[in-house]
Amino acid sequence: MKTGLIMEGGAFRGMFTNGVIDVFMEEGITFAGAAGISAGAVFGCNIKSWQIGRPIRYNKKYCQDPRYCSLRSLLTTGDLFGVEFCYHELPEKLDPFDQEAFRENPMEFYVGATDVETGRIVYHRCSDGGAEDIEWMRASSSMPIVSRPVKIGKYLLLDGGISDPVPFRFMEKQGYDRNVCILTQPAGYRKKPASPAMQLLLCKYPAIARAMAVRHDRYNLQMEQLDERERTGEMLMIRPPESLGIGRIEKDPNELERVYQIGRAAAKDRLSEVRDFLQK
Repeated sequence: MKTGLIMEGGAFRGMFTNGVIDVFMEEGITFAGAAGISAGAVFGCNIKSWQIGRPIRYNKKYCQDPRYCSLRSLLTTGDLFGVEFCYHELPEKLDPFDQEAFRENPMEFYVGATDVETGRIVYHRCSDGGAEDIEWMRASSSMPIVSRPVKIGKYLLLDGGISDPVPFRFMEKQGYDRNVCILTQPAGYRKKPASPAMQLLLCKYPAIARAMAVRHDRYNLQMEQLDERERTGEMLMIRPPESLGIGRIEKDPNELERVYQIGRAAAKDRLSEVRDFLQK
């Protein structure tokens, strides 16, 4: 048996995921490996560095800081989320990311990003929490239109949620057969097609435009497959009880805390079930 944790993205819906994993850490629940997409990568990485409360702390503190996320940043740099602040100043100085703990934790941690040239997912195993790993996390969460593609080696990358919203099949291929999956939408949610205007806005990246055009179909098929795995007991799902009602961009610390607490409550409600599932 190989236990895995799978974390969907969803921008600030990721505060729900943060609440869930904080409870897991507080309760000593561990996994052999984890995979995160977008917010599931940049917030979820803290389960490997074992930093309880870190994402909710820095998000509440800096969500109103224009260096963190602002139209000014988008207009002046091409990135809605300020790269220098979010991926350097914050994790290196203001609220340090514990690279040593990340490196020493034996749990495997994977992030996925979308190849701009092909529109397909590419996965990277983050081993030490260093500069390259952080760049992969940034790439995984670089939303199209409001982010510049991230160049890493031979790849030019954008948000992993474009091509593989929930990385459960990847984890299964890695041999993880007892997976807990954290989703940030309630049961029954299905994605609607993207606006036709998206095709025009992404004309510079035709493979990304094509991937976005079918993203809803891919996502909805994944939800059907996950529902089936849940019915058969192959996978345990943790979802919010209803729509979280939080924007992709959120400047209100109270809203971030509200969603975080929903995640904590969802995890606490399922603790005994999670433990039993992981020990089978």
